[in-house]
Amino acid sequence: MTITKLSSREFNQDAGRAKKAARNGPVFITDRGRPAHVLLTIEEYQRITGDQTSIVERLAMPADVDLEFEAPRLQGEWHRLADLS
Repeated sequence: MTITKLSSREFNQDAGRAKKAARNGPVFITDRGRPAHVLLTIEEYQRITGDQTSIVERLAMPADVDLEFEAPRLQGEWHRLADLS
């Protein structure tokens, strides 16, 4: 894996170069020398995120698609009783 750094100016002038570099690894795009964005291929992004589909994307699917959805369990004190005194 190759990590590439491009300034915002370089990225704006040659986005094609950035896309080609992303095939070999992440491309860090800097603003004033500081990393501000990362460009990845969609395959790498899906690998990192585990190809998770959001509820919005699932609701946008055709009606004839059968899928399972399990809502994540909330942790912490989300269920405290309200003090109404």
